[in-house]
Amino acid sequence: MMDYKNEYEEELERNALLAERIAELEEEKEELSFKLNRIKTNPVWKASAPLRKAFHFCSRNFKRVKNLGGPRGIAHKIAYKKREREAMKQFGTKSFPDEAKRKLEEETKFDHEPLISILVPLYNTREDMLREMIGSVEWQTYKNWELCLADGSDDAHSYVGRVVKSYNDDRIKYMKLEKNEGISGNTNKCLTLATGEYIGLFDHDDILHPEALYEYVKVINEKGADYIYCDETTYKSGNIDKMLTMHFKPDYAVDNLRANNYICHFSVFKRTLLDGTELFRSRFDGSQDHDMILRLTDRAKCIVHVPRLLYYWRCHSGSVASNISAKEYAIDAAKGAVADHLRSHGYSDFKITSTRAFETIFKIRYKINGTPLISIVIPNKDHKEDLKRCVTSILEKSTYTNYEIIIVENNSQDGKTFELYEELKETSDKITVVTYEGAFNYSKVNNFGVTFAKGEYILLLNNDTEVITVNWLEEMLMYAQREDVGAVGAKLYYADRTIQHAGVVIGLGAHRTAGHTHYKQSRENLGYMGRLCYTQDVTAVTGACLMVKKSLWDLAGGLDEGFEISLNDVDFCLKLRKKGYLNIFTPFAELYHYESVSRGLDDNGEKAERYNKESAKFREKWKAELEAGDPYYNPNFSLDRSDYSLKINQ
Repeated sequence: MMDYKNEYEEELERNALLAERIAELEEEKEELSFKLNRIKTNPVWKASAPLRKAFHFCSRNFKRVKNLGGPRGIAHKIAYKKREREAMKQFGTKSFPDEAKRKLEEETKFDHEPLISILVPLYNTREDMLREMIGSVEWQTYKNWELCLADGSDDAHSYVGRVVKSYNDDRIKYMKLEKNEGISGNTNKCLTLATGEYIGLFDHDDILHPEALYEYVKVINEKGADYIYCDETTYKSGNIDKMLTMHFKPDYAVDNLRANNYICHFSVFKRTLLDGTELFRSRFDGSQDHDMILRLTDRAKCIVHVPRLLYYWRCHSGSVASNISAKEYAIDAAKGAVADHLRSHGYSDFKITSTRAFETIFKIRYKINGTPLISIVIPNKDHKEDLKRCVTSILEKSTYTNYEIIIVENNSQDGKTFELYEELKETSDKITVVTYEGAFNYSKVNNFGVTFAKGEYILLLNNDTEVITVNWLEEMLMYAQREDVGAVGAKLYYADRTIQHAGVVIGLGAHRTAGHTHYKQSRENLGYMGRLCYTQDVTAVTGACLMVKKSLWDLAGGLDEGFEISLNDVDFCLKLRKKGYLNIFTPFAELYHYESVSRGLDDNGEKAERYNKESAKFREKWKAELEAGDPYYNPNFSLDRSDYSLKINQ
């Protein structure tokens, strides 16, 4: 009997892998077909053939000149020393707080002023970068710090030690290592010099904003933070004013962190989080910070994100900020760190792969336990063509087969709609049609439909959707089955292949209720910092395609019927969050959503009046959450409510 069970489980695994590969091929086919069609229908394409040939000729010859150095290389060498001389001056004049603010911060007395030990491993550090790094620490408005430097430089870079020793500051501690022990080993040596209550991790070629430590100590006092990080920017080496990428991060989000080390710089944490464990583990060199962040945030009781650009990550030849391929081993190290973290959380069967966004941005495929029944609930009033397209796409494309479809009929008037119901029921014994009598109320209709569900999982689905990825149910189920997850939402597109849904943010829109991120971006778009390419935690997902355990549906009381048409899905997700569950958006379950085909828009007349009423109800019910702001949406992206100006704090 056991042999049959093992064979069954192996067959399930093979089917899951096959479904995933089919989904990948389907996506590649869709993208290639779309691009080919766009080229064929472009009249400029043929007309531009001579110009393209000329461009390719010039491009090939330009590469030959570039390989010899070329005028650009010569100009770079001439300007190099000048940029170096100006870098320190630019940093000092343009990034400092004004004199009054600086004086105020320096004179501020906190109730608790912890010593912060900043660890910097040195290795063949360029003198100009070394001086800029040390200078940025000396310029901090919060003064209770120590800078712990462990130097693994070779004999050809002996000047590193001389430069450090030239600083007349007792807070700078220096150790010359007998040999270079790599990033992990050198940083661990820095830790032996540290005496601070808090530890900060800083790279030898980067720069801190003068207010970084002040802002961190502020949240230590206000919130009892034991792990703190901030927003960061990459900048062109030699000119801090030339920012390349500004990374405005969400608050702590465990699924984001598993897929992508978005926390990165500038991590400061309470030293007690290290009790009984290492700082950096050498087997994860190249991604040692990702490993450490995963371990320490697991232990932390109060993780605080300071939404300000306080860390400047220098982009130069050979740096990870410039090119991840400069350290290819970092990819394998990152996968290993995430795998170790997942195993520590009880996951033993999973697959980690790189995404199209970046080699170190991952897709995690969890093993699905068994084949639980999924009840797909679809409200419908007429619109037989939309419903037929929706149901047909489920039946024909879904690789997961243990589901039922419950169509909730509500006030249809077209006799052909009822003919379609009979036709669909004859097509598949998975389909049931139930009738809700009464005026349309989206919440009531869905709540009614769920009462007929036999499944362990509920999937709310609009009748104006169409399945794209064949393993869409598996991609949602693998997250919905987790004990810490509430609702799971899919990636939805309009007919023109632009994004309709990729997660919901509260506090957005004209009514300050909720809005969608990456709205109307193209399907090919990677998203801000690759966020359209990995599964992540969000405050809410749309009810147009929402999966949840039946037990959690009951726990949350279903949809609030006071929200007749709008915001009931966001309200439901907030109820789940209030009970301690995560809501998940996955970009790997894709559908078309021909939004508002069924019922139209809410932009005039009675519909607008009803939407205004529901918005007011939502703002009152979730007042505290709206005032606190969406934890997964950086406030620098929001408009200031007083003057509607973009808030980017630097």
